[in-house]
Amino acid sequence: MRAFRFVTVDVFTEQRFGGNQLAVFPDARGLSDAEMQALAAEFNLSETTFVLPPSDPHNTARVRIFNRVAEMPFAGHPNVGAAYVLGREDEEAHRAYRFEEPAGLVEVALERDAEGRVIGAEVAAPQPLRVGAELPARIAAACAGIPEAEVLTLRHAPTLASDGGNHRLLTEVTPAGLAAAAPDLGAFRRAVADFPSETRGFLSLYIYCRDGAKVRARMFSPLTGTWEDAATGSAATPLAGFLLRLGGGSEGAWEIIQGAEMGRPSLLLARARRLADGYRAAVGGRCVPVLRGEAVL
Repeated sequence: MRAFRFVTVDVFTEQRFGGNQLAVFPDARGLSDAEMQALAAEFNLSETTFVLPPSDPHNTARVRIFNRVAEMPFAGHPNVGAAYVLGREDEEAHRAYRFEEPAGLVEVALERDAEGRVIGAEVAAPQPLRVGAELPARIAAACAGIPEAEVLTLRHAPTLASDGGNHRLLTEVTPAGLAAAAPDLGAFRRAVADFPSETRGFLSLYIYCRDGAKVRARMFSPLTGTWEDAATGSAATPLAGFLLRLGGGSEGAWEIIQGAEMGRPSLLLARARRLADGYRAAVGGRCVPVLRGEAVL
């Protein structure tokens, strides 16, 4: 029998049982791909993270992220949570980490309190903003289970966007639409079937409403088993880049509240800059430890 240590943390929150849950295996050496996927399914969280030695010794670690059904090229809260766990286990660690992931090299900076204790982290998206196809407002509305009139298209149509992770359908909605949304699995399946080239067989919906620099958001990805996500860093970063692109500025910052409707309120601090290679974004927040244990295989 083999034992593998794990830690669970709540990410993008300062209160236990808020934010987005994450399981982190700080030393995943010896686990096969199939075992990592099975453990992610067993934890039944939106993502589970496995830390391995880097292929390049100049980097900190190789990090693999699995949702319930597949490995992900990049995700936000797993990087924030993994860096937090590693930083708490070695308080003398460097201020920043470099993680090797399928989407590219991911840089994560630790956040410390006045006493130097690690309390959170900020992750930079590994790629600049990539804006994909627009989908009809009726598709986004159907997936969200709200009337089409609740989808706002004055600033932009529902737009697929990413910056290293899975693409998200960024959709601005009314406050009433945000509150009433409930994902329709059948609508998601029909959208993927009706727009195969645009969605590439996958669709997650990120709806939001704005109040200046403050944003309220919800994310639905039922095709991967995540009915609703409490905090989605890999949606917050493309949203930040996309909003900056829409506004035409050189930099911007947004406070994003997510998860409130689930009873797991999260605060994500997203920022974006316009650089020579495009719009680059980062997202950060606090973390809280919850559980420790071993998986025995």
